Amino acid sequence: MNPSEFIWMDGKLVKWEDAKVHVLTHSLHYANAVFEGTRAYKTDKGLAIFRLQDHTNRLLKSAKMTILNCTYTQKELENAQIELLTANKFNGNVYIRPIIFLGYGIMGLAHTKAPVNTAIAAWEWGAYLGDEGLEKGIRVKISSFAKLNPAGQMNRAKASSNYLSSQMANYEAKDAGYDEALLLDSEGFVAEGPGECFFIVENGTIVTPPNDNSLASITQDTVIKIAKDLGYEVRRERITRDQAYVADEAFFTGTAAEVTPISSIDARVIGSGKRGEITKKLQDAYFDVVYGRNPKYASMLTYI
Repeated sequence: MNPSEFIWMDGKLVKWEDAKVHVLTHSLHYANAVFEGTRAYKTDKGLAIFRLQDHTNRLLKSAKMTILNCTYTQKELENAQIELLTANKFNGNVYIRPIIFLGYGIMGLAHTKAPVNTAIAAWEWGAYLGDEGLEKGIRVKISSFAKLNPAGQMNRAKASSNYLSSQMANYEAKDAGYDEALLLDSEGFVAEGPGECFFIVENGTIVTPPNDNSLASITQDTVIKIAKDLGYEVRRERITRDQAYVADEAFFTGTAAEVTPISSIDARVIGSGKRGEITKKLQDAYFDVVYGRNPKYASMLTYI
């Protein structure tokens, strides 16, 4: 990570190195925090935040689910992100990380009297799963860690507590020599990657699971829109492990992952073992959207 100059904290821009919290920050101990991952791209017209309104809206919805009473409106948070990117004068693509968390003031499990803090950081960041992965695909391992069912966790919230299983799954996969993990749900169906949504291609049709046990993904929604515009049938339905093994193509999507092909799952080669034809078309179309080259999707970009 390359530090930038400023981080926005509760209404003020502070130097990156001065953006600190107390060791007794409530969320550090009890894991109740929500965050977002948003990208801004260097387009021909300047830096543009992709789906700023949607990401900010999801942040506030996640806060509502977890009873974090953010003191800022959606518009104020959108303006804060624009202010932050303007102040930092970035030269490349940027990753934006807003977070709402419980700060220092009380301890104990009860959280409603803890202060609610909001911060936004941003830094220049390239391909999350590597530039080579975007072209050649990545090797994926189905994890021994499963997503909790909706009765045990609010999986649709982008909550910090949801990411412990993701972190462990990612570690397990990389320790075994793979690039990324794939988590099943409590019933054995494919849920999502540690930080990505999962798609397969079967006989020219694109299939991706519903968000029953996974984050309501903005990138997944974007790719579905693009696929339909390109004339592909898209089905939202459960995917089994064995179905994934014999897919013609497979890929991950996410703000960080963008559109990343999957070359193998549990050592089963997917398709030709390289980026598939449909995956490449979706990937190219996605980058045309985020870089402002498709006027149909111009409303998804907020220029700085």
